[in-house]
Amino acid sequence: MEAARQYNVHEAKTHLSRILEQVATGQEVVISKAGEPVAKVVPLRAQVARTGRGSLRGQIRFGDDFDELPDDVADAFGMR
Repeated sequence: MEAARQYNVHEAKTHLSRILEQVATGQEVVISKAGEPVAKVVPLRAQVARTGRGSLRGQIRFGDDFDELPDDVADAFGMR
């Protein structure tokens, strides 16, 4: 993986549009103050399109013993 491009605060203010273009293509950018990194600008993850609550209704089945722990698991958690 390529090292993140580093800008000082003045460069970052001057070239914000360029920095955002780089980040939009998946690159990470570090912003430094007096040579010390203080922030990292990274791409946002794409948001998942949610269809709303209940969209999987009828598609998932739970076994009758779903809430029962096997003895060895219950013992491991000190529940017996």
